[in-house]
Amino acid sequence: MTTAQLAALDREVLWHPFTQQQGWEDEEPVVVERAQGTTLYDVEGRAYIDGVSSLWCNVHGHGHHAIDAAVRHQLDRVAHTTMLGLTHRPAIELARRLLDVAPDGLARVFYSDNGSTAAEVALKMAFQWWAHAGQPQRTGFVSLRGAYHGDTVGSVSVGGIELFHSIYRPLLFDSWQAEPGDIAHMDALLREHGDRVAAVIVEPLVQGAAGMLVHPEGYLRQVRELCDRHGVFLICDEVATGFGRTGRMFACEHEDVSPDFLCLAKGVTGGYLPLAATLTTERVYEGFLGRFEEFRTFFHGHTYTGNPLACAAALASLDVFEREQTILRLQAKIEVLGTWLARWVEPLETVAEVRRRGFMTGIALADFPLDARMGHQVALAARRRGAIVRPLGDVVVLMPPLSISEAELRRLVEIVAEAIAEATGAAPVCSTSAPPAWRTAA
Repeated sequence: MTTAQLAALDREVLWHPFTQQQGWEDEEPVVVERAQGTTLYDVEGRAYIDGVSSLWCNVHGHGHHAIDAAVRHQLDRVAHTTMLGLTHRPAIELARRLLDVAPDGLARVFYSDNGSTAAEVALKMAFQWWAHAGQPQRTGFVSLRGAYHGDTVGSVSVGGIELFHSIYRPLLFDSWQAEPGDIAHMDALLREHGDRVAAVIVEPLVQGAAGMLVHPEGYLRQVRELCDRHGVFLICDEVATGFGRTGRMFACEHEDVSPDFLCLAKGVTGGYLPLAATLTTERVYEGFLGRFEEFRTFFHGHTYTGNPLACAAALASLDVFEREQTILRLQAKIEVLGTWLARWVEPLETVAEVRRRGFMTGIALADFPLDARMGHQVALAARRRGAIVRPLGDVVVLMPPLSISEAELRRLVEIVAEAIAEATGAAPVCSTSAPPAWRTAA
């Protein structure tokens, strides 16, 4: 099929996530045909830098030989088998490896298949643990204003983005929302409601979908201390921040915090296959042990829980982290990313703020009318120059694969600076003599 035929068929049969389809049908889509490294290629052979890691999940680049080989190797054995009443080698070995790299104190791994379910599992475990512990009044949760923990009903209930979540309010349970970074407000909520709180749930260090909001230094550590003081669990949702995004394997490491629940997804397989994991402590695990007739079982599961192909990809990804010293080599790129953002993006008169922690960047544009869709216009301008970025409203997000070269990273920042200048009418800061935007594969 030609691009036009594929686009027509897409408009006829598909419904895209987080997409106003009426607007989608007015634009020419990028139909991705293949990918290699940090580059996506469309059906016409045009190349684009993957500036958002295919929605924040690709870690080591597309088509990494080691992960490809691991998935092919597993295909020769079994592609899928249930974990209800059975087990298998990749899931067992991956659980051990995840616990080895996770913060101290985490001892058990419960698999699911995406970030929403990883958070949902943590919420339900915390809720049920307190019921078994003889404190059934502990049914509430404290989350942060602007929080995003996924799109299932439980994870939406602890979300705090009105645009995404308000329409579903009649379906949701209530939670208390703390002001991000305001430890006094968190303290006040726990003082007032602590005996009814099952857990506090946070995105550590950076609230991604809220627009890359960066918490002040020490905030996560203080939240951990408050949870201990009031006897409530701490859930750290590292779906977005995990696997190197903040410059450490997990964001919790920056403040030496060990949560009671750690939610993982996105980068766990290197961006290859759907997989999620909720890690918790032996104390939580033991709270579910008992005789069959006591019904202390955690009644939760998914068909593709611990899928062998996904576990094989995740094991290979962890091997790549070690062999290629991904985190160590990332540090220099974090520094040059900051330098280039300061040089070409921050001086733009239509940029209000650049928010960044590690390799997670949000470029907040100045105020524009809602119907201008300025963040989207910047993304379209970047696409014309050969880069894929996706905004959060009028916050332009940069989160490339950790494996991106410094040359590609520089070009990505230049493209975004040029795209912001074009879309917003700002005077450009950089004007490059870069190769043509459309780079065709050899």
